[in-house]
Amino acid sequence: MKRGIILFLSVCLTVLIGSNVISAYGKEPEVSQDEIADKLIRFHVLANSDSEEDQALKLKVRDVVLEYASPLLKDAKDINESREILNKNNDKIINIAKSVIKENGYSYDVQAALEYENFPVKTYGNITLPSGKYEAYRILIGNAEGRNWWCVMFPPLCFVDVTKGDVSKVETEKEMKTVLTEEEYNSVDNTKSNKGKKNDIKFKFKITEVIDKVLK
Repeated sequence: MKRGIILFLSVCLTVLIGSNVISAYGKEPEVSQDEIADKLIRFHVLANSDSEEDQALKLKVRDVVLEYASPLLKDAKDINESREILNKNNDKIINIAKSVIKENGYSYDVQAALEYENFPVKTYGNITLPSGKYEAYRILIGNAEGRNWWCVMFPPLCFVDVTKGDVSKVETEKEMKTVLTEEEYNSVDNTKSNKGKKNDIKFKFKITEVIDKVLK
């Protein structure tokens, strides 16, 4: 008798999980990395090396550059306007970075430009961007062989409490949804992408509890 009940529950479990998978695919269309990348500009600052001093210098350069760039970019109407602003101010930004480096007792060269690069999976607050090619404004300090700091420059997420190291989910969602569709945003919001997994685990645990009760 118990064996028959267990077999019945197993069949039900298989059918329900299959239905959930089909339903999930139906509700959440797959979003490609290209679709997201076309709407963003990333910002990366690469340190000369991974030494403690070079990493600290990288953050000082970041802070001063963002302090300068924030009022210029915060009201940009679209990604093209952001590109124009960055290209127009590129020499100024390089000089600002060099000044910070010199003030801190170093003589590293600085390069900066808008370019396309391949990046691994990266997380910034609740945003996780898939690996792939993105447009990025990159500042290279010295040999640029150290760890980099990054954020999203368009839409302007870099300017949300950056010096405190805090990333506001509310502000992030507001800014990202100005350029991404609901499906695209959900695909990069790591707080939402994990919900399905958690619910699936709870569902499996519940079925397991029922089977255990039957066996007892």
